[in-house]
Amino acid sequence: MKKILLAAVLFIATSAAVQAQLLKIGVKAGVNFASQTGDFPDQINKDGITSYHAGLVAEVKLLDKFSIQPELLYSTVGASYKFNDVSEDIKNELGYISIPVMAKFYLNNTFSIEAGPQASFLVSERNDFDVKNGETFEFGLNAGLGVKLTESIFLQGRYGIGLTEASKNADVKNSVFQISAGFMF
Repeated sequence: MKKILLAAVLFIATSAAVQAQLLKIGVKAGVNFASQTGDFPDQINKDGITSYHAGLVAEVKLLDKFSIQPELLYSTVGASYKFNDVSEDIKNELGYISIPVMAKFYLNNTFSIEAGPQASFLVSERNDFDVKNGETFEFGLNAGLGVKLTESIFLQGRYGIGLTEASKNADVKNSVFQISAGFMF
């Protein structure tokens, strides 16, 4: 919890230090289409889950066509598993405080290409079996596209892949496709 608070304070302090004309702050939310990758036995069928993300976003303009976009999000990811000999699905849903830092390259005044790292801290774990085995920290990479509909309203599509294990007991990594809408103040 101390790491999460420290990350939030650093996010706010960094944002406040930048001059107002170069900084925009906003909110965003959207849908996650999440799954988990890894080596699974043949008797296990894996499906993705649909979940959500929401949080704060800032955009720091460094050059005419280049910005840095740090974010502070709550995001849920995971997967649903079905064993061949069991009729029920087993759902594993992990809630993270995620801090992506995206490099944003504007193609024109409307469209941007985005890529960057993401650090995530596990804050909740819900599953249909009595096992709490999620790793408390995850590191990943994101890439996607952005569209500015107006000066304040934007849409984003992004794919994120975990580079570190999501489970203490299995070779499992998170992956997620996110669609977001947001508003800059």
